[in-house]
Amino acid sequence: MAGRSRDDEPADDLSVGELIDGPTEALTPEILAAAANSPGHGGNGGPTRDLSGPGRPGDLTAVGQPGGARGRRAAGGTRGGPTAPGQAAARTRVELAGLPAAGPLYRRALLGALPGLGGRRDAGMPAVELTVGGVAVDPERLADYDRVCGFRLADRLPATFPHVMGFPLALRLITAPQFPIPLAGVVHVGNRITVHRPVTVADRLDFTTWEENLRPHDRGRQVDVVLVATVAGEEVWRGVSTYLGRQRGPGGGERRDRGAPPAPPAATARWPVTPRVGVRYARVSGDHNPIHTSRLGARLLGFPRPIAHGMWSKARCLAALESRLPEAYTVDVSFKLPVPLPGTVAFDATPTGSGWDFSLHDPRGRPHLVGAIR
Repeated sequence: MAGRSRDDEPADDLSVGELIDGPTEALTPEILAAAANSPGHGGNGGPTRDLSGPGRPGDLTAVGQPGGARGRRAAGGTRGGPTAPGQAAARTRVELAGLPAAGPLYRRALLGALPGLGGRRDAGMPAVELTVGGVAVDPERLADYDRVCGFRLADRLPATFPHVMGFPLALRLITAPQFPIPLAGVVHVGNRITVHRPVTVADRLDFTTWEENLRPHDRGRQVDVVLVATVAGEEVWRGVSTYLGRQRGPGGGERRDRGAPPAPPAATARWPVTPRVGVRYARVSGDHNPIHTSRLGARLLGFPRPIAHGMWSKARCLAALESRLPEAYTVDVSFKLPVPLPGTVAFDATPTGSGWDFSLHDPRGRPHLVGAIR
C-alpha cells in the first residue's frame, strides 16, 4: 500500500510549543485604568502624542505588569468604560512593548468558552485602542506565506500580509474580557483591506487596532475590528474585519436575504484544497484557531472536519489576480460558507469598469466567498 503524503496526514499534529508560544499577560481592567490615569500622560488632561507617528514605546510610562502594556489616555478621551452600541467615544490608547503571543490568547478564549468560566460580556464596547510600533517584516515568514497562499516571491507585501503581521494585536483586543463577543464560536463574516501604497519588506510598520460599529444582526451581534498600519506617520494600509457573535434569541438586526442564490458564474479555475492548508496557514499567520487545524477542535466547535481560514481564501483569490492589481486599491470580501478540508473550490473573476468581481464556489455552486476590487 502506498504511503500517505503529508497533505493526507491528519491535522492533529500541532506541538505544545506551537499552541503555547510564550507568556502573554491579560489586558486587565487595572492595566486599562493605569493607562488612563498615568501621570503626565493625559489622565490629568496633559499633552498627548500620536502613536502612529515616529517614536518608540520606551518613552512612555510603564503601567501594569513588568514588560506588559504601556499606555496613555488619548486626546479628549474618557475613562475607557464600555460604550453603548452605536455610540462613538474617544478611546484610551494603550501602547504595547511588542506584539503579544497568540497561543495563550487562544487558550484564554477557549477557557472563557467553558460554562462558569466565561463570565458575562459587556453590552457595549470598551473605548480602547492598542498600538505597537516598529514591527519589521520577517523575509522568511513572508516567503513561506507567499508559498502557502500562491503569491510570487517578491519584496512587495501582498495586501493580506499586514493582516497576519498585526493579527496578534487584534487578537489581544478580541480576547480581552471587555470585548462584547466571545472568540469561541465567533464567525468572521467579512474583511475589507485598503492598500494606500505598496508596502515593502524594508518598511517598519506601526500597528493600531480598535473595535467599532457594534450593531445588531438577525442572528446575534456584529462588530468591526479595525487594524491600521502606518510608516513614519503615514497610513499605508487599513483592514476592517467584521465578526458575528451568534446568539439564540433574535438579534434585532435586519434579516438577510434568504431568496434563491443566483447561478454561479463559469469557473476560471478549480483548486484542490488539502488538509495541510489549515496547519500551514496557521504556522505562517499565527492564527492557531483549532477549528482550522484540528479535527477534534473543529468538532468541538460544531464542524465535522477542519475548515480553511477565511483569510487564506481571500489571499488565494488575490494571488490569482496578482499581476493585474493596481498600486492602490480596496478589496472587500464577504465570507459565505466555510471551505471544508479537504475540498475543491471553483474560482471565477470578472473585470469591471473599475476593478474586478470575484468569488469562490463549491462543486454544487454554493458560494464560499464573494469579493470585489476597486
